[in-house]
Amino acid sequence: MKVYLDNCCYNRPYDDQSYMKISLEAQAKLKIQNMIKNNEIELASSFMSRYEANQSPYELRKTPIIQFIDTNTSSYIPSDIYETKLKGSVNEIMATGVKYKDAVHVACAIYAGADYLLTTDMRLLKYHTDKIKLLNPIDFIAEMEV
Repeated sequence: MKVYLDNCCYNRPYDDQSYMKISLEAQAKLKIQNMIKNNEIELASSFMSRYEANQSPYELRKTPIIQFIDTNTSSYIPSDIYETKLKGSVNEIMATGVKYKDAVHVACAIYAGADYLLTTDMRLLKYHTDKIKLLNPIDFIAEMEV
């Protein structure tokens, strides 16, 4: 099984943990991270994941996220295939109301053969396709434990 995490998901453990939902999502993300490290599931990633991580002004977030991506990714989608392989899909996804960076994440996850795209972005979770399942990290853990 292969998962793709978007930027919101990577950053969740760094958000304000005084909110129950954020705390639970962070715990679920960390569990998923351990599953990836233990080779229980595979990680797909992309140029957009690295780009967004590099945009963080917080070195304490940026460095561990990039290191995790670099160390644990089994399927990486580079930027050089965007024009030839992804642009059409990105435009189709955006036509449904999904923002550009999120559409790139979805297209990359699908292209990488991921089974799940994990996000904490409520707007992105409203997007549905038969090509990949979008879930919140909590829902993913619940689905894995059934």
